[in-house]
Amino acid sequence: MSTDGGPGPVTRRDGDGLPPVPRHDPAAGPAPAAPPPLAAWLHTPRPPAGPGIWRLGRVPRPPRDPDPIGDRELFGGAALAVIAGLLVWSLYANSYLPFLIWPLEWLGFGSWGTSTPGITVLYLWELLLAGLLVWIFGRAGKLPRVWRRLRPGVLRALRADPGAPALPRSRTLRGWLAAVAAVTVWRLSWNEVWGFWLEPLYALVPDDWWAGPDGDTTPYVIAYNIYYALYAALLAAVFGRLGDWRGAWGALRGGRARGPGADGDGGPAGAPAGDLTRWEPLRAAGAADAADLLGEAARSGAMSDLDWTRIDHAWRGVRARPTALGEFTAEVAARGAAAFSHPSGDRDLPARTARHDLLTRQVLIGRVVDDERNPYAERGEGLALEPAVLGTSLLAVGPPGAGKTGRVIRPVAESLCLQALTGQAAVVAVGEAGAGLGPDAAFDIIVRVGSPAPGHRLDLYGGAGSTDAAAALLAEALLGGGRLDPAEGAAVLAQLIGPYRAAYGHFPGVPELRALLDGAPALLATLRGDLAHAGAWDQQRELDARERQAARPEDMGRLLADRLAVLDRAGFGGAPAGERRTRPFSLLGALEHPVRARVDLPGAGHAEAGRILTRLLLAQFTAAVTARGDRSLFACLVLDDATAAVTEGAVRGLTRLRPANAGVVLALRSLEEVPERLRTGLLGAVGCRMAFSSLTTWDAEQFARVWGKEWREDRDVTSTPDRTGGLLRRAVRGVRKAFTGRDATTETVTVRRVERERWPASELAHRVPPRHAVVSLTTVTGDPGPPLLVRLHP
Repeated sequence: MSTDGGPGPVTRRDGDGLPPVPRHDPAAGPAPAAPPPLAAWLHTPRPPAGPGIWRLGRVPRPPRDPDPIGDRELFGGAALAVIAGLLVWSLYANSYLPFLIWPLEWLGFGSWGTSTPGITVLYLWELLLAGLLVWIFGRAGKLPRVWRRLRPGVLRALRADPGAPALPRSRTLRGWLAAVAAVTVWRLSWNEVWGFWLEPLYALVPDDWWAGPDGDTTPYVIAYNIYYALYAALLAAVFGRLGDWRGAWGALRGGRARGPGADGDGGPAGAPAGDLTRWEPLRAAGAADAADLLGEAARSGAMSDLDWTRIDHAWRGVRARPTALGEFTAEVAARGAAAFSHPSGDRDLPARTARHDLLTRQVLIGRVVDDERNPYAERGEGLALEPAVLGTSLLAVGPPGAGKTGRVIRPVAESLCLQALTGQAAVVAVGEAGAGLGPDAAFDIIVRVGSPAPGHRLDLYGGAGSTDAAAALLAEALLGGGRLDPAEGAAVLAQLIGPYRAAYGHFPGVPELRALLDGAPALLATLRGDLAHAGAWDQQRELDARERQAARPEDMGRLLADRLAVLDRAGFGGAPAGERRTRPFSLLGALEHPVRARVDLPGAGHAEAGRILTRLLLAQFTAAVTARGDRSLFACLVLDDATAAVTEGAVRGLTRLRPANAGVVLALRSLEEVPERLRTGLLGAVGCRMAFSSLTTWDAEQFARVWGKEWREDRDVTSTPDRTGGLLRRAVRGVRKAFTGRDATTETVTVRRVERERWPASELAHRVPPRHAVVSLTTVTGDPGPPLLVRLHP
């Protein structure tokens, strides 16, 4: 059982080829939903979308209606038009509108009598009248607009929730419902319950064809069967289109709906057709046995979505290096769905608290509100985070309790841990102990600062290989964020850690460095003797320079010693030299691998030590990712509380993360925690910004400025009641009002273009509801998204 109240470790069954089954702790809340069935998940379409839009099962929003009408007005007007059309047809059928037959009488229709040509012409004339009435009253009642408004609801009823992963099943259900409707209409027509469908046949077939001495004549039988066949084809075409029979047949055969998310080999970048559970690209490459083994695991349920993504990622490596095909097939033959597992052996997380799509590497965090302040095309869409936007770094600002940790930080950390298990990411999550960043079993490395328990300890110098780099990282952590220059502190530290390393082969720990900065005579004398014994005369000169500078009143050594004392009191010094209960953890080497690391900062009473360590980790992360040789892994540092972590060096470092395939997630309670001179630079350095509810007005002003202004059309509409016309026109207006609930008015519209803020500061501070945030995202390719009001998922 985890120590922070999360789910316990997973139960594994070695050798059975099945995915691990998570055990759920009832105290941790309701169990999260299990991953979707593999075939349904793979075959769900993922159409293209803007930055951060959830793509799994997305149905694009229909174009905006340029003239919106309320439901009562639209449906009431349509009902009035239908009633009026039926009334006109009834009047015609009962001979109350004889003038409609006048054109036929002008052509001599009365002299034709009941002959076959006369009946044929009459039927054709009535069909023409019926079509004309349908067109006139359909236009008057806006029936096409009624269908466009009803169509999404009808499709949802036929296809189930478009966001649900079971699209092939719902598509098949839609096809069956259309088939039942087609058979019903056919039976009603066959039994002549609906006799009007035979009217064209009566109009086209002469009377002398209907019956002969021996019954039905041969021409009648031929015409009747041809007409039935054409009618059946028409029904099949109409209901086949409504029921998408072609798509349903493809779903039954295992065909995949075409959409982005896979390339020509069935992976996540293109859009091929075919069953992705059959691993056809692998079969085409000559590894049929491996394809059969993986296909059977996918169809039997032994392969999860994470297994498929992990093996597909390994297969992409083989495509880049074809000589590795033998190793690939050998691994698949030996381990099946467990092939290419993470070094930890984990094949899933103990629990998933958010909804993930590993194919697009997205995690769903909320839904865009259907609000006039949001662009029409994005309303109702799901909002997700992925490496494509996190690579520009994310800044989340909101007061305590706004939901930063539970609704953003933990889902992001969870998503990156899943991607690390597929071999595509490395994540370091930083927060106080018990912050809820995830259970212990979800991480490979857990660093508990100040804890005497065995485990890992954080390397003070981040694995730096040179004295100057180590001194610069440590000085940034100890002095960053203030008015002091970290470069001066780095020079002081280099004058001590350089000689110490030359004498003993490693950098000093916190207690030793603190004593050196305090000028401990015995330690300095011992260090001088060891330097002389090692022959490091150049480092002795560095030590002499440090002693001279330490005599000055404004020397920075005492301040650095006091800052190190804060770390020492928080227990950062760790185990003494030679103690093997703890292992060093440095970001420089860890980020070369798909590592899942969590750093628990010291809790209450050591807030300043936590701030220093946060600055230290941010500086070490920036240095480590920019120094990586292999940047194929997406690396991300998640800071649950970035208070006092933003320094001038950190802002400069954020601008270097995007080309290094890395990003940082920063959570702040307020921008007031950032020095004023750095706020503009910070908001400009990150590409993704989140402003939570209950933001202060001065913080809202910063976001309002960074989101800028846009040109909008201001429409001033002046409506006045229509009182013109005589008694008949007023009666028509009264009937219309009874159906639509709206007075007939004349409107005067004035349109002008004005430039206004996208999100004014007053609205950000006072009109963002609880559990909501205004979010703007930018991709690593530079595609910006507008600020959106989003309801965050719990």
